[in-house]
Amino acid sequence: MPGGVNSPVRAFNAVGGEPVFIKKAAGCRVTDVDGNEYIDYVGSWGPLIAGHTHPKIVEAITKQTQLGTSFGAPTELEIILAEKVVAAVPSIDIVRMVNSGTEAVMSAIRLARGVTGRDKILKFEGCYHGHGDSMLVKAGSGLASLGIPDCPGVPESLAKQTLTLPFNDADKVRELFAREGDEIACLIVEPIAGNMGVIPPVDGFLQTLRDVTREHEALLIFDEVISGFRVGLGGAQKRFGIQPDITCLGKIIGGGLPVGAYGASKSLMDHIAPTGSVYQAGTLSGNPLAMAAGLAMIDLLSEPGVYEELERKSEKLCQGLKDNVASLGITAQFTRVGSMFSMFFTKDDIVDFESVKTCDTEFFSRYFTALLEKGVYIAPSQFEAGFMSMAHTDADIDKTLEISREALKIATGVASGGK
Repeated sequence: MPGGVNSPVRAFNAVGGEPVFIKKAAGCRVTDVDGNEYIDYVGSWGPLIAGHTHPKIVEAITKQTQLGTSFGAPTELEIILAEKVVAAVPSIDIVRMVNSGTEAVMSAIRLARGVTGRDKILKFEGCYHGHGDSMLVKAGSGLASLGIPDCPGVPESLAKQTLTLPFNDADKVRELFAREGDEIACLIVEPIAGNMGVIPPVDGFLQTLRDVTREHEALLIFDEVISGFRVGLGGAQKRFGIQPDITCLGKIIGGGLPVGAYGASKSLMDHIAPTGSVYQAGTLSGNPLAMAAGLAMIDLLSEPGVYEELERKSEKLCQGLKDNVASLGITAQFTRVGSMFSMFFTKDDIVDFESVKTCDTEFFSRYFTALLEKGVYIAPSQFEAGFMSMAHTDADIDKTLEISREALKIATGVASGGK
């Protein structure tokens, strides 16, 4: 396997050392092949809100395996899950299930281009929307971790159709649309950036995107692969009260199994085959195992008080981390929306990709290594988000804060430049 892994960040290139190979997991803990146990704040990069191997999700998957794992034909499960997604997400009337967030984004962009008859798309620096060719221009996530500015293999002619701007800069959005708005098919954005660490939208930013795209008859796409069902049943669009034209989903609606989805109004989705002429298909789309797991997950998230408790736990953890760095005289910035959070080792306010790049990544690497050695597993990159789960207890959080304080001391002691 390239680098010994099947996804780049897992190789630990950004933090050094050997990657952890996981054997099993339960609740908020993962165990590696050597028997070491860690409190986990990666959660398979966000979808495991209920924790690992939740009994209801395992039961749903197990029951479905006895009925069949893949049919390449319609199932009732797809309809039920689609109905739940439509009921929860304000902008969606019709939804198409796919197999990953990357596939959802690729399909949404094709729909936007097909409907508008335009080729150009606008994205924001540091926002990662999967590994489709058009999206690997100034992207976040693994590309940010590895320091790769753009990706070889993407045709220059295609890259020229992808425009980029700094996240949270409404003025630059207005300026660009004033010049090229009539050529832009769509603007795609993570309404809560989650692939260069967590960066919330500043006041008015999302509303500007909505106003400008509507004025120029371009489509607004919200990539809610991370934030959808993570910050609330209705995602970021419900939390902030801004409705996009197209929404991309993933991760959580498969209960941790491979899944993606994109949805919009009926008038837009009627352009998708077989109703319309914009083609998209997939043998494993609507896979019954993912549909069964997703239904169990959404049922769990629909129980009273779930998001309030996630908010409380996340606030407790982040406040404790703030207290730790303050008491040790370490400079750090904190961001959080619901149960998504980040700690950045920089003095600069975190508002966009440029501010993220001011972080002390060497200090982060020492901190990460010390955490791991003491039993806490966070994302192996300064440029990724952390996630709270329903399975984390107050005792787990207290233990994490105790270990974090010791890890910060170790990281600081290695070199005074960490302060």
